[in-house]
Amino acid sequence: MAFSSNNSDDIMSEMNVTPLVDVMLVLLVVFIVTAPMLTKAITINLPKTSATRPADGPDPLVVSLDENRQLYLGKQQVERSQLLAQLSNAFEKNNNVVVRVQADKEANYGVVAELLADIEKSGIHHLALVTQN
Repeated sequence: MAFSSNNSDDIMSEMNVTPLVDVMLVLLVVFIVTAPMLTKAITINLPKTSATRPADGPDPLVVSLDENRQLYLGKQQVERSQLLAQLSNAFEKNNNVVVRVQADKEANYGVVAELLADIEKSGIHHLALVTQN
C-alpha cells in the first residue's frame, strides 16, 4: 500500500504490474488453445453404449481402427502384418495382457471382425471393446 504526500521531491517507487498481467494472460490463452490438441492423438468416433466399469489389471494395449482402415497400436500407426507380430511379442512377455479395441463407428464390421481374429491368433484372449458413454 503506497502513501502519497504533497511533497513533490519524494520519489514514489511502485511496481508496475500491467506488463506482468499482460504476459500472464497471453500465456493463459496459449495454454487454453494448445491443451485440447495435445490430448487427442487419434480421432476415433466411438459408438455409444451404457456405462460399464473397466476391468482391473495391468495396463492394457490399445488397438485403434479409424474410419480409413488405419491401425494404431497405442499411438503409433502399424500395418496389419506387423500388428500380429507385435501382439504375439506382448503375449509372450505377459500371458495376462489385455487388449482394448477402439474402432470408429463408421468402420466396416468385416474389418473389425478380421482385427479381432488377428488378436485371437496372437494368443491374447483378454479383450475389451471401447465405446463412449
